[in-house]
Amino acid sequence: MLKKISLLLLALILAGIGYLTLWPVPIEPVAWNAPKNPGYKGEFAPNMKLAGLKTLSIGDHHGPEDVAGRVEDGEMPNGEMIIYTSTQSGDIIRINPRTNQHKVIANTGGVALGLQFAPNGHLIIADAHKGLLSMSDDGNITVLTDKADDGSPLLYADEMGIAQDGKIYFSDASTKFGAEASGSTLAGSLFELMEHGKTGRILVYDPADKSTKIVLDNLSFPNGLAMCPDDACFLFAETGTYAIKRHWLTGLTAGTTETIVDNLPGFPDNLNKGQDGRYWIGLTSPRSEALDNLSDKPFMRKIVQRLPAAMRPQAVNYGFILAIDMNGKVLAQYQDPSGAYPLATGATEPGDGWLYIGSLTARELGRKDLRGETF
Repeated sequence: MLKKISLLLLALILAGIGYLTLWPVPIEPVAWNAPKNPGYKGEFAPNMKLAGLKTLSIGDHHGPEDVAGRVEDGEMPNGEMIIYTSTQSGDIIRINPRTNQHKVIANTGGVALGLQFAPNGHLIIADAHKGLLSMSDDGNITVLTDKADDGSPLLYADEMGIAQDGKIYFSDASTKFGAEASGSTLAGSLFELMEHGKTGRILVYDPADKSTKIVLDNLSFPNGLAMCPDDACFLFAETGTYAIKRHWLTGLTAGTTETIVDNLPGFPDNLNKGQDGRYWIGLTSPRSEALDNLSDKPFMRKIVQRLPAAMRPQAVNYGFILAIDMNGKVLAQYQDPSGAYPLATGATEPGDGWLYIGSLTARELGRKDLRGETF
């Protein structure tokens, strides 16, 4: 009897070893050297400035990933700021922040992520399933592009910046782990970050000739993107390297890319242009010590991927929003270590004195009063 039990235990152990070392997984991890995490200290020392956020209702929806705002005709004499937000269900929600009333005005049929108004007044939407979309004031949605000129499909359209000439620069966060095929935007991002295969890219859509050209590739989950003054360059968050980078479009340095903020203590997500030269960035989650420690161990990362989902590195709720200038100087940073407003993706400063905070999972839209703040 004891011998049978021993053989059974041995068989189970061998089966477990075989599973952890041989079972197919979707990732083929690439070795890299993660920089040592500086943690929350120095200019990123913890504070409670993001705690106790005011909120706006989005009804039964969730995941107000990004925000765009503009002044529209309304009850106020000079019009009033109206806020638009995207959701994980593809709904586009219009909110009057003065009355806290909201209305679903369209649905993309996918997962709406990035939002920004174009010079022609249309709301441009980066949809992780559908590509780059345009929505007119009556809620009609059209597809601008769902593939690059070389025929490669957009699998994870994420965020965008719109130049004054109407060109739309946008990120395609992963060309291997599409948001739809992966089951969710979060799942796709975790695959891409765990593999670190640098399959992401940045493209530009030109409405004049309807072309979609690749501007940059070989990027580790490129995410938020915003134009520089005079459209001389754009800034973008490269989530997988914990960095904010700048790519020049004009001048002697045209075509070059440089890092302006390095080794952030969390995963940078959305990057939005604010007022007075500010750029707002959300750190959705603190960095994972386990993921950093395994950065140069691709075989071990493959083993980790075979573990139950609850045992793999997870996003952690910790509120963190920062503002930088176009050269990467930190102008402000707001934190809430409790993460009461979960997985904050970024912030939008439309000019009404409020900072609107997006989230991957929240069921309300957060906002912070900036009136009286100095930068």
